[in-house]
Amino acid sequence: MPELSSYRPTERTVPTRSRERASYDRELVHSVLDEGYVCHLGFIRDGAPVVLPTLYARRDERLYIHGSTGSRPLRAAGAPDPGLAVCLTVTHVDGLVLARSAFHHSINYRSVVVHGTAYQVTDPEEQRTALDTIVDHVVPGRSADSRPADAKELAATAVVRLDLDEVSVKIRTGDPNDEPADLSLPHWAGVVPLARGYGAPVPSGDLDPAVALPGYLR
Repeated sequence: MPELSSYRPTERTVPTRSRERASYDRELVHSVLDEGYVCHLGFIRDGAPVVLPTLYARRDERLYIHGSTGSRPLRAAGAPDPGLAVCLTVTHVDGLVLARSAFHHSINYRSVVVHGTAYQVTDPEEQRTALDTIVDHVVPGRSADSRPADAKELAATAVVRLDLDEVSVKIRTGDPNDEPADLSLPHWAGVVPLARGYGAPVPSGDLDPAVALPGYLR
């Protein structure tokens, strides 16, 4: 069966404000997820909302989220029924939008929201694949250029999976939306772009000088 080009909108993925900025395009969702490193994982613990930042990675239509086996939410996700209800978000800030009025200041952004049930990965082969996926998401090619986790490390590491089913992406681009009456005011208006950058790799102080910088870091 061919993969659909868009996710199906649901009551939870249709925003109440600025609906024109929302999209369910699968390729666009994937691009926003693949560009990020840290997600925010929201869930209910002891009747109160909790949001935790953590590493993640996408493999096809599934997200893998990394954590410790001592983490309470990841232990809850290990329950076979019903798992852990979560809301996961990834956001990129692309620009500061400065308007003539304080009210219309904003940011240009791309944000993905995923609703669903997270389950702990218990199959050893899938766990290794998930951890390699997370490592390679941070630096492509790194999992093959580092020692794999041993049995003790795997026992101390928890990975949960979240399928991409209820998903939306919301984007704001462009200039400030000033009121017509404010256009003649003597205040600067426009966008200050923000861009992610990478510095030169800094070797660890205890690195053997004979170990060369790998090509994927150049």
